[in-house]
Amino acid sequence: MKYQYIGLDEINGPLIFLENVKDASFEEVVTIELKNGETKKGRVIQIDGNKVAIQVFEGTTGMSLTETKTTFTGEPMKISLSKEILGRVFNGSGEPLDGLGNVFSEKRFDINGSALNPVSRVYPRNYIHTGISSIDTLTTLIRGQKLPIFSGSGLSHNELAVQIVKQAKLSDDSNEEFCIVFAAMGVKHDVANYFRQAFEEANVMSKVVMYVNVANDPIIERILTPRAALTAAEYLAYEKDMHVLVILTDMTAYCEALREFSSSKGEIPGRKGYPGYLYSDLSSLYERAGIIKQAKGSVTQIPILTMPNDDITHPVPDLTGYITEGQIVLSKELHQMGIYPPVNILPSLSRLMKDGIGAKYTRADHQDLANQLFASYARVLEAKSLASVIGEDELNDIDRAYLLYGKYFDEYFLSQGNENRTMEETLNLGWDLLSVLPVSELNRLDQKVINQFYNPESAQKRFKITHNDIASSIINKGNNNE
Repeated sequence: MKYQYIGLDEINGPLIFLENVKDASFEEVVTIELKNGETKKGRVIQIDGNKVAIQVFEGTTGMSLTETKTTFTGEPMKISLSKEILGRVFNGSGEPLDGLGNVFSEKRFDINGSALNPVSRVYPRNYIHTGISSIDTLTTLIRGQKLPIFSGSGLSHNELAVQIVKQAKLSDDSNEEFCIVFAAMGVKHDVANYFRQAFEEANVMSKVVMYVNVANDPIIERILTPRAALTAAEYLAYEKDMHVLVILTDMTAYCEALREFSSSKGEIPGRKGYPGYLYSDLSSLYERAGIIKQAKGSVTQIPILTMPNDDITHPVPDLTGYITEGQIVLSKELHQMGIYPPVNILPSLSRLMKDGIGAKYTRADHQDLANQLFASYARVLEAKSLASVIGEDELNDIDRAYLLYGKYFDEYFLSQGNENRTMEETLNLGWDLLSVLPVSELNRLDQKVINQFYNPESAQKRFKITHNDIASSIINKGNNNE
């Protein structure tokens, strides 16, 4: 039943308060009519007895305490969805921004979604190919996984997001449908235009749905944006049997909006001023990724967040790390060296990759290769630390080999620019890098695997190593000693 109330008890920023309200529901949508006939929308965010707090989507400018009419619709916020949303651009409330008119469907969907029953979940298997070596080989993105990207101010996370959208696909032998839901929160106008133009120029817009909230849009819309995007993703996955990749950027802007609303409501702040329920709020978004029984589709998430002051212990990345299944960390040092994408592989990990790679999905040697690449790169840092103390000329042949491995790893493996590499190309490149090291150093690999893939000649050809080069002598000397 719809109820209409005339007058307000209080206006505080983007919030209005009413007393003596009957049968209001949490998250219920309301319609607000101003004295001049203008209408706005809002939603109930707090109920205290018969007093309710309402977030106004378009802001409270022009509202009167005595002549404002508030109508409770009796239902939560819903959006219309159909498969025709692919290729469309919407604002954070699900309203069209592309001038192509409204979406018409037989059913409207509650943007708040519903929690996935843990019993109905299916363990994520198989992978999503991104074409980026550092991700595909070392932090593989698995279907149904939530794998965030931790970035910092000034880093190239926007470019990385665009590249993932352009290149992401299912495995080459899959005939299943794949699409991307892209949500941008609190971004500048030029960044929003960059995203849209990049997708259109790459001719991938037909497989993308965009939800855009720019910096000067109402911050209430920033709260709604990821929920609208995830509702669209769930519809495409569970109603239309598609595999959906959801990219959410920037989750830090979302959390800042949440902190502002919490302060407006007078709530007691938690760590660094964020509300005490930040963890559960983020969980309500991240846990909407997954695969459920008897569903042919899946929802995979890549939330992107900028770490304030590059602090990985800040509440936003800290809580995100607790909820999600790994992280991809971008490095300011690599970025300053001109390496793109600047993925810092040592703190990065994908907790589910072991079950979505291997002979059935990628290649039989994938897991062993990734383990050895990680271990060898960690040894590179030790060699660099030692060289900074005693000088590179005083290093033994093995440490010098690791420095060469690190040099080629940064130059060829990490720094790939906008190249789209197949899984086969990436794995072969990994073996060429390991072939720079003597066989005696490959202690995480089985001898049968080494015999099959270890190839110093291929490494010398790829990295343009001549027989007079120091790398050649180190490889040959190490192999002879073995």
